[in-house]
Order: sequence, then structure tokens, then C-alpha cells
Amino acid sequence: MLKKIINILWTYSPQDYWIKLWSKTTIDEKAIAAVKETKKRAKVVKSELKDVAKAVKEVGNQVADIGSAVKGNARKGRKKSIK
Repeated sequence: MLKKIINILWTYSPQDYWIKLWSKTTIDEKAIAAVKETKKRAKVVKSELKDVAKAVKEVGNQVADIGSAVKGNARKGRKKSIK
């Protein structure tokens, strides 16, 4: 183990370490950018799902009115004002 460490220290130059350091930073920066983009998209998808859920709930409320309309009942809601 000690021979391996000494061999690495002896054969690598500071330039090699510098190149490895910078190559890892670009990968890290790309990974960080990907995580940010993923979080942003997840937030947008979450808000869209809330909108869809609200619309589906409204459609469900209106579907119940179809049965009463078929039976011939008057429409529920605000009465028309006669002027």
C-alpha cells in the first residue's frame, strides 16, 4: 500500500493533478446544473398537476348535473333576474 502511494506521488506531476482537478470540476458543474434543471421542472410539473386536479374536480361536479338535467329538473344555481 505504501509503495503504491509513493509510486503515485513520484510518477504524477503537479500538472497532472491540476488537470484532474479541473476535469472533475466541469463534471461537477454539469451535475449541479442538471440537478437545478430537474428541480425547476419538478416544481413546474407539480403546479400543473394541481391545476389538472382542480379541473378534474370541477368536471366531476358538472357531471353530477347531467343526471338531473336528463330527469328534467331545473338547473341549479343563481336565478336569472327579470328586468
